[in-house]
Amino acid sequence: MSFWENFWDIFWWFIYVYAFFAFLFALFVIIGDVFRDQELTGWWKAVWIVFLAFLPILSVLVYLIARGKGMAERTMERSRRNQEEADAYIRQVAAASPTEELSKAKALLDAGTISPDEFEKIKSSILV
Repeated sequence: MSFWENFWDIFWWFIYVYAFFAFLFALFVIIGDVFRDQELTGWWKAVWIVFLAFLPILSVLVYLIARGKGMAERTMERSRRNQEEADAYIRQVAAASPTEELSKAKALLDAGTISPDEFEKIKSSILV
């Protein structure tokens, strides 16, 4: 009987593959957290990496139990900081100052692209 003929063999194979990829994901998240943590000294980072290399399953479990809450807090803080930086960049790039908008409208008026009435509408909308 071949492997693919037995449903339970296939089922358990998928469970093992899922567990392996979940372990790898947790391992890489923990390694990233170890290197991003500003509170850990270089020696503690080295100790965690050595334990993760030689006792991976036990080290992952210990790290998640001992430092899991701090890991979540650091992730949320990093996420908040990234969002603030992105928002500041978007505001800086997207929003022109009122004087820039007014000078653009004046240039359009001088070029004859817009009428004086349209210029006054733009001016009033900028200054409001």
